[in-house]
Amino acid sequence: MPHTYTSRVVWTGNTGEGTVHYKAYARTWDVAVAGKAPIHCSNDPLLGGDPAKMNPEDLLLSALSACHMLWFLHYASENSLTVTGYEDEPLGEAEITKGGAGRFIRAVLQPVITLREGADLALADQLHHRIKEVCFIARSVSFPVDHQPRYILVP
Repeated sequence: MPHTYTSRVVWTGNTGEGTVHYKAYARTWDVAVAGKAPIHCSNDPLLGGDPAKMNPEDLLLSALSACHMLWFLHYASENSLTVTGYEDEPLGEAEITKGGAGRFIRAVLQPVITLREGADLALADQLHHRIKEVCFIARSVSFPVDHQPRYILVP
């Protein structure tokens, strides 16, 4: 049985004239999922969007990173690897073609993972390689996803 997901995307950028011309409307919208706080979004700032709001590229990269993190935590707990902190600042690389269309060409996850002293770092590295086989998001994108983890060991 397939899993289903729903979302509601509502354009909030009607400034009173609708789309009467290209500069008449804002590239803003809300993402709403029942029972969850909405996310206020905008277009990429390079395309006239609000830099203070999440854009589709931000959301895709964040989803990719979060999926990887959740699987890493799962595998760590299964393998007696105690994680006490996890932060990532993923990097997405995109290209714009002559016609103006864009696409991601790669992503690099750069998690800083805090582990208990004595942790098996070789095992931690192996876990990252297993994730691409199970992460919904990583399995759904058509660009390569690399990872460059760093580890901090604490007592």
